[in-house]
Amino acid sequence: MASKKDTSPTGTPDILPRPDFHFTGETGRTYLDSDPAQFPQPVQPPPGAPNIVLILLDDVGFGQFSTFGGGVSSPTMDRLAAEGLRYNYFHTTALCSPTRAALITGRNHHSASFAGITECATGFDGYCCVLPRNCGTVGEVLRQNGYATAWIGKNHNTPTWETSAAGPFDRWANGLGFDYFYGFNAGDMNHWNPLLFENRDLVPAPTDPEYHLTEDLADKAINWVRKVKSIAPDKPYFLYVAPGATHAPHQAPKEWIDKFKGQFDMGWDAYREQTLERQKKLGVVPKDTQLTVRSAGLPAWDGLNDDQKRLYARMMEVFAGYGAQVDAAMGRVIDAVKALPDADNTIIIYIAGDNGSSAEGGLEGSLNENLFFNGFVEKWQDNLKAIDELGGPKHFNHFPSSWAHAMNTPFQWTKQVASHFGGTRNPMIISWPKGITDKGGLRQQFLHTIDIVPTLYEVCGITAPRQLNGIPQKDIEGISFAFTFTDGKAASKRRTQYFELACNRGLYHDGWMASAPSFAPWQATRPEDWNPDKQIWELYKLDEDFSQANDLAAKYPDKLRELQDLWWVEASKYSVLPLDWRGTIRMNAEAMGRPSLVGKRTSATYYEGMVGLVDAACLPMLNKSWTITAEVDVPDKAQGMIITQGGSEGGYGLYLRDGKPTFVYNFLGVERPTFAADAALPAGKATIVAAFKYDGGGMGKGGTITLSVNGKQSAQGRLERTVPIQFSIGEGLDVGMDNGSAVDWTYQMPFKFTGKIDQVTVEIHPEAKKEATT
Repeated sequence: MASKKDTSPTGTPDILPRPDFHFTGETGRTYLDSDPAQFPQPVQPPPGAPNIVLILLDDVGFGQFSTFGGGVSSPTMDRLAAEGLRYNYFHTTALCSPTRAALITGRNHHSASFAGITECATGFDGYCCVLPRNCGTVGEVLRQNGYATAWIGKNHNTPTWETSAAGPFDRWANGLGFDYFYGFNAGDMNHWNPLLFENRDLVPAPTDPEYHLTEDLADKAINWVRKVKSIAPDKPYFLYVAPGATHAPHQAPKEWIDKFKGQFDMGWDAYREQTLERQKKLGVVPKDTQLTVRSAGLPAWDGLNDDQKRLYARMMEVFAGYGAQVDAAMGRVIDAVKALPDADNTIIIYIAGDNGSSAEGGLEGSLNENLFFNGFVEKWQDNLKAIDELGGPKHFNHFPSSWAHAMNTPFQWTKQVASHFGGTRNPMIISWPKGITDKGGLRQQFLHTIDIVPTLYEVCGITAPRQLNGIPQKDIEGISFAFTFTDGKAASKRRTQYFELACNRGLYHDGWMASAPSFAPWQATRPEDWNPDKQIWELYKLDEDFSQANDLAAKYPDKLRELQDLWWVEASKYSVLPLDWRGTIRMNAEAMGRPSLVGKRTSATYYEGMVGLVDAACLPMLNKSWTITAEVDVPDKAQGMIITQGGSEGGYGLYLRDGKPTFVYNFLGVERPTFAADAALPAGKATIVAAFKYDGGGMGKGGTITLSVNGKQSAQGRLERTVPIQFSIGEGLDVGMDNGSAVDWTYQMPFKFTGKIDQVTVEIHPEAKKEATT
């Protein structure tokens, strides 16, 4: 038993785990002269502890779904809002990994070392994207207090260099306190051909031609919750569901997309006006809310030509179908939960977005979001050619930035811009039949993502541990808002909250908001000499200005200075410093010097059956020469993939087609230069070599590809340009098949190799650094 000093006033230990069981009876020489045996009993949750369903959608704007006035239907949200509470002052961090770290720990994102996404980690305390052990997760705490726990969907809180089959696994979802995990370890995922894990195991590629990730995740959530309640009906559960929608790629079944045909032909400017009117009628914004100006750099709809309007309206239809589908899928999960015996004592928290809607599609929209992450801008004329394929498996598509801005109505800016509510204010709905009686109520207290954890601890009767798994814990930095369940008019308990992301800065304090935008999300590169001291700060009084429409900086300079100074105090307190404004170059792990299982190796040998090896565990082949040597044994007219890395959004593949060695290089979905031998391989053993000689002279340059068989050249040609920063977003390396999406659309997935692969060796040849001369 825990000693008195190890137990909180509520009776739950503040040191976890509990001490090991020790038999306290009398022990004789045999069991006959000993006290009756005892057994360690399962940990019991606090009496009446509720079940918890936490749903977190991805890249959603405040004005996106109909429950908060948007144009995308959301009957599931409507239903929960009618029986529970809507929150219109709930805030996120403006980006996915940081919000998710804050959500599961109750600490600010810099405190939890997640100042950005895992793919942009740098080696400072607030930026390394390695979740500190002194920031224990809500999953771990609930699990050690008698809950069954599951995480379904997106995990973007495991360091990229720890996501391979070699582990370590202590920062995978299972290691973070979740008994069961089914989902993906990446920022986004192809919804038609995903790379998924069940706990630690790679999930086989789907074979159902109607497969879609959103429906799969809903099915797994339903199956898990039914299973655990059937086995242990008295055990409460914590189900965390984080579908990939509505993050890029915007991919949805055609029947969902077609539901919205013609509904966005009015364009983004009219959409904003119509949405604000709906929001006022619903009461989710005050009647005097003003529509903010179109954020700097975004074009007016009326200034577009007819082809642009047709393309962009279709991109929005795809996005709307994608969003409506995920709300319906979450409805299936909630239906399953409500059919269970203890449904009335189940808290459902439905957060519509880990940040505002995403502007990462650029000003002209995108067929491949990975182009943005590699620093390339797309042209609408090229995207128009694929208008009838949008939403399908061939493209990693994303709508234009102006639609993202419209989804965030009535606010300025978008995802990544933490200075303004377009990046940070998200709808939240909470239903709890046993604990909330104000059905359909609206709550307007200023809340932040970090407030979820302490709220759950309070309503569950659980004390945040001061020591967890031997590690003293940081204080919970969130504030419980459980009081809002019963008192809608209570004052906010949160007086101050800082915001920062890529130097977009903001500070809320006692009803005022100071905001300093730095970079637009569609700016892939940023000047090295940018100076935060020259940032222009704005000032808003929120009780008079819900949408941040009226900048009062000139009128109240002393108040602005007070908040600016307080921002630096908060930044020092929560590991926000040093500020870092670098752009997409941070996504290049080699340039950033992030940890890697590769180490200093220049060669790696793989064997058949290596599937889904994440990029972070592969040799860095970008911006240098390399050689791939495959030792194979083939029958006549052998077919199939020998080795591939990446997928539809970028990568390469070495395969046999009709027995002919073939190499394809996928330059970010824009072009796929292909080099093939003239003759098929004869049956028997063969050595196939694909060698690339890099031109040098910087990133993304070209070079010469040479394909040879058994020492004889069989094909040669040029790559005029190469991928500079990353091959793909969430896919990896496969040997003997192509798992995930296809690197080349000329073959049928999974394109399994029909011969035998003895081994494949990849070698990189970095340019020798020139020695300095004296």
